[in-house]
Amino acid sequence: MSDNECCVEPEVEMEQVDGQGADAANGFERKYDLPEKRPDPQKYGIKENPEEKALDAINQEIMEDERYKDVENLTWQLEVFKGKFLEFEKDKQGNIDLFGLKRMMEKLGQAKTHLEIKKMISEIDSTNSGTICYRDFVMMMIGPKSSILKLILMFEQKGKEKEKPTGVAPKRNLADLP
Repeated sequence: MSDNECCVEPEVEMEQVDGQGADAANGFERKYDLPEKRPDPQKYGIKENPEEKALDAINQEIMEDERYKDVENLTWQLEVFKGKFLEFEKDKQGNIDLFGLKRMMEKLGQAKTHLEIKKMISEIDSTNSGTICYRDFVMMMIGPKSSILKLILMFEQKGKEKEKPTGVAPKRNLADLP
């Protein structure tokens, strides 16, 4: 191999153009062949979430259950619950553990002690595993039993629904003031 061979640039098809192109100084524009088929998203880090599929299956079971057919906006509620659950479920086992629940409460502005968090989990946990599985989480949210976590999450949801007025504030005079 000679010194000239290692410095040779790969051949690129060039087309002469009249305007300003990539190489407008010498009057040529580069043309590249693009692949015809779409790239596989898994090659670029976009993977299907197996936990999300499992939660969708649980949501489907709940929607088909006769006990919950009277719940208003059930499909929408289950999607919201799934999003919240996935946000705080970090062990990839399908459970919110003590620290995940603590992080959730802190994010909601309701910081709790470890003892309070353990009590909240024990109220909800049906498997006595010390964690909250998705099924328990959904049953807590749509079920008749009230818990501290349910009240806090519902309060947070209600707080987000209020829209603040936008634009210029209306003019007021002294007679309008309280």
